[in-house]
Amino acid sequence: MLIAAVLAFSALLAAWGVLLALSPGRPAPVPGKDGKPVPGSVAEKIYVAINGVEQGMFIIGRDARNPVLLVLHGGMPEYFLADRYPTGLEDLFTVAWWEQRGSGMSYRGDIPKESITPEQLIADTVAVTNYLRRRFAKETIYLMAHSGGSFFGIQAAARHPELYAAYVGVAQIADQVRSEKLVYEHMLQAYRTLGNRRMVRALEAAPVTLDGGTPRKYLAVRDRGMHGLGIGTTRRMRSIFTGLFLPSLAFRGYSLPEKINFWRGKARNGVSVIWEKSLFADMGRLVPELRIPAYFLEGVHDHTCNYGLAREYFTRLQAPVKGFYSFRDSAHCPHFEEPEKTRLVMRNDVLNGTNGLADLT
Repeated sequence: MLIAAVLAFSALLAAWGVLLALSPGRPAPVPGKDGKPVPGSVAEKIYVAINGVEQGMFIIGRDARNPVLLVLHGGMPEYFLADRYPTGLEDLFTVAWWEQRGSGMSYRGDIPKESITPEQLIADTVAVTNYLRRRFAKETIYLMAHSGGSFFGIQAAARHPELYAAYVGVAQIADQVRSEKLVYEHMLQAYRTLGNRRMVRALEAAPVTLDGGTPRKYLAVRDRGMHGLGIGTTRRMRSIFTGLFLPSLAFRGYSLPEKINFWRGKARNGVSVIWEKSLFADMGRLVPELRIPAYFLEGVHDHTCNYGLAREYFTRLQAPVKGFYSFRDSAHCPHFEEPEKTRLVMRNDVLNGTNGLADLT
């Protein structure tokens, strides 16, 4: 028993040492063909006071003179996934991957969860936008909002069109309670077909309804159920542990305390810190019009924010230029799953204010 205890303690120390070695807390520089940092590039992790709260972001770009792109994440920060799924967006833009208050680097245990409201996140988005405009001397910047971030991101773009050159919704929220009911029914039928009785029992015990929304017992199995069917974060990601947790620990841009806070924030926030507020919103009524070009990038296999509902919302949305782009091999993260097509859309259409590559306008 003593030997076993010593071996277990030694293994724990070794794992801790590996984790510390993987946590220098600095983003990798943008490399040139010679492997050295590109002159004039930017690759930094910073904390900025945003409406009274220190909030973190990664700013990455091959040329700091390029247009600026602010990325709003969904239920949790996602820049760490760029290690496994390089987007190449930094070749076209100076990209700010902001980690919103209450999540990731911006998690603080003393910030009351109830104080993080849609209105607060809209105000923070505007404040971050103005910080980036001042720093990089840009009259307008581009706004890309993913999943839950698209709920308040599109509202910020609607209220302040003078700040943005274009809005890009990735896995755009449209009518989330309908989306949850559809994916609930899809998972229930799929797991019945597969003969997975355990998952069927868990889903049957917590039905999703348009009036009642998403019970806690459903939310407890939701992500696991979707990933098991390849309709979650990505089509090929089958495990939250190997697909999200381990890559976040291996990400060298975070220090060890930041990695701990990353998952503390996720544990506290659940699907999203503003889940209940966004769940019953009809975006067609909330934001029927944008006064800037609007682009939706949608994975055909996305059941987290239903592809069909996003398409339906797009047809109702009024904007001076619109483009809807279907990603045939993607689920919830087309910018990670099909980066070449994403870059093509961003370079040819978004930066030019056109929609020639869109399959729906």
